[in-house]
Parts: sequence; C-alpha cells; structure tokens
Amino acid sequence: MIALIFKKSRIFIVFFLLFAYQKMAAAEILLISLEDAVEHALDSNLNLKKILIDVSAADYQAQSLWAELFPSINATASAGYSSGLFSGNGFEFNESGASFTASLGLSLGLNAGTLYTARNIRLAYQNKLLTYDDACNQLEIQVTKSFFVLITEKENLNVLEETYKLAVQQLEKSQLGFNNGLVSELILTQSKLALENARYNLNVARSLFDIHMGEFFALLGMEHDTEAVLEGKIALSRFDTDTEKLIRQYLPGRPDIVSRRQEIERMENIERQLALTGRSPSLNLSLDWRSGSFNPFMDSLGGTATIRIPIDSWVPGTKGEQSIRIAKLAIDKAKLDLKIAENEAITQIRSLAANLRNSWDSIEIARLSLQAAERSYQLTEQGFLRGTIEYIKLEDARNNLVDIRQRLLRSELACQTAILDISAALNIKWKELINDSQ
Repeated sequence: MIALIFKKSRIFIVFFLLFAYQKMAAAEILLISLEDAVEHALDSNLNLKKILIDVSAADYQAQSLWAELFPSINATASAGYSSGLFSGNGFEFNESGASFTASLGLSLGLNAGTLYTARNIRLAYQNKLLTYDDACNQLEIQVTKSFFVLITEKENLNVLEETYKLAVQQLEKSQLGFNNGLVSELILTQSKLALENARYNLNVARSLFDIHMGEFFALLGMEHDTEAVLEGKIALSRFDTDTEKLIRQYLPGRPDIVSRRQEIERMENIERQLALTGRSPSLNLSLDWRSGSFNPFMDSLGGTATIRIPIDSWVPGTKGEQSIRIAKLAIDKAKLDLKIAENEAITQIRSLAANLRNSWDSIEIARLSLQAAERSYQLTEQGFLRGTIEYIKLEDARNNLVDIRQRLLRSELACQTAILDISAALNIKWKELINDSQ
C-alpha cells in the first residue's frame, strides 16, 4: 500500500514538474500585438533618430533668431619691436622700440530683409518636423503591412497543416483499403504522393514564415531569433468610402502637399528678402576702440553710421534686378509644382478607392467559392468512400479547396493592404478611415 502511494506521488510530481516547465516556457514567449510592433519600431528605428538630430538642430536655430541681429564683435592684439640694424648704434633692446596695439570692434548691420530670413528659419524647422512625422507614418504603415502579411502566412500554415492532416487520414484509409483488397495499388501510391506534396508545401511555407519573421523582428529593432507570437488577425467588414469627400477633407494635410505650400512660402520670403536687400536702404553701425600704449596709457574710441542706398537693382537688366525677377519666376514654378502634386494625389486616391471596392468584391466571391468548395469536397469524399468517384477527383477537390482557402486569405490581405494604401495617401490612420466611412 505504501509502495502504491509512493508510486502515485512520483507520478504526480512528474506531471507537476512538466506542467510547471510548460508554463515557464510559455511565459518566455513574447506576445506581440500590432500596437506593440509599431511602438517597438518607432522607438528603435535608426533613421528616425537621424531625422530627430536634424529636427533638434533646426529647433535650436529657430529658438535663436536673435542671432540674425547680433552684432559682429572682433578683438585684436599685436605686439612688435623695431630697432636699427646698420645705422646708429646697431641693433639694441630698449623700451622705446617696443610697441603694442589692442583694438575692439563692433559692427551691426540692419536691413529690412532680415525679417524674411528669420521666417525661413522657422519654416525650415516646421519642414523638419513634417519630415519626421511623415517618416513615422511611413514606418508605421510598413510595420502594419508586414504584420498582416505574417498573420496571413500564419493562417496559410494552418490551411496547409489541415491539408497535411487530411492527406495523412486519406493515406491511412487507402492503406487499410489496400490491405483489405478494396483499394488498388495505384490509389495507395497516389495517396502517398499526395501526402509527400502536402508535407513539402507545409515545410516550404514554414521556412518562408520563419525568414519573414526574422525580417520583421529586424524592422522592430529586435533579435532575429526572438521567441514571439503575433497576436491579432485580419477582421474586415465592408464599408463604403466617399472618395470626393475624403479628398476635400484630407488632401490639404498630405505631407507632400504641405511641403509644396511651404516651398512656395519659402520662395516668397526669398523674393521679398532680395527685393528689400537690393532696393531698400540699409544701415550699418560700427564702434571701434584702440589702444597703442600703456605708459603713458593712450586709447581712442570711434564710431560710424553708414546708410547704403542701392540704385543699380532698380535698373532693368542689371544683376540685382535679374535676381529679383528670377525669384519671382521661381514662385510661379513652385505654384505649378503644387498644382501638379495635387492632381497626382487626387488621381492616386481615386485609383486606390476603386481598388478597395474591387477588393471587397473579391472577398465576397472568395467566401462564396469557399462554401461551394467545402460542400463539393464533402460530397466527393462521400462518393469516393462509396466507390462511385475515382481518387483523382477526390484529390482535385481537396486541392481546389486548398486553393480557394488560400485565395480568400490573399483577398483579405489585399483588401487590408488597400485600406492601408488609401489611408497613407490621405495621411490618416487606417482605423480612422474605417470609423469615418462607417
């Protein structure tokens, strides 16, 4: 009795340790949701860190606009000695031959064009911020696409695993039928071949999935051999998009459109700066202090105020007038670039919206086809078991079922990708697009 109790206790301890080990192993596997993946990528991406350095430099310059009016200050000092060499008593050291000069100069130039220089500095900072935000959005879209591709590949693995199990079951049935003389050797051979094909397809898909997971982890800034499971799925429900409304609402906020408008503003500031610098008076103030001796101490302080009135830039054809004219033409060119960008963006958004509508239709057709294929396979299998349908037709029905399941996965991924593409074209979050369209 004691031995039996001891034996049962050992069995319980073994099961407990196995259960604890499984729990520990499961705890080491990292669960990654889409939100976690995006956060990892944004925190670790090196290109974003580089752009942030540019943003920091532009911000420092924008915060120091007073430097545009800060005067130029220069301090100089010189010491020397002179003595006759061949005349008089020859070369000799004495106090009268030594000389020392020190000076301090301050110069301040005032011009009406300085205001527009400061505006362009602020504009450059805003442009760097726009570049950073756009880079973040592009990275988020890239991560999201990769995430859903992996989710689709994982679902495809499930389909192939199910196909492999069906092939195993079919081979077992064929082997049993062959042993009992109910199935021919040809059918048994075909069942073995179908099993090997299913195993090969499953192994290839697993290898590609592992490779893509490694690339995904690299995108997130994680080790390629990280033990992790992606947590999420593609859940789609049809929604209609009012394309023209979306264009009116979101087109002005596209980074490329905003950047074009900023370029026009920058060109206008340059044109005004050139006009004011080249045609308006400028004032220069300077202050100079000099000392040439310490014993006895002697110094001088002087100051000047200079007004410069340009005349040549008012004459047509001069270099000054040409630079102003070229700046005005650059503004016209920038406005045309903005119009071209808007037209291209509108065409792109309309095309993506049409692609999204086609994706919905493709999903609905694939879902109906899947229902028909599942029913067809069930009926074909029943007919094969009754001996009224050949094995080759059963194999065709199974392959057709696998193809349609995979087609549905591809259709769902294409639809999700279309949603991401049109969201990127509108510069909004893809979930926000869904909410606005419902």
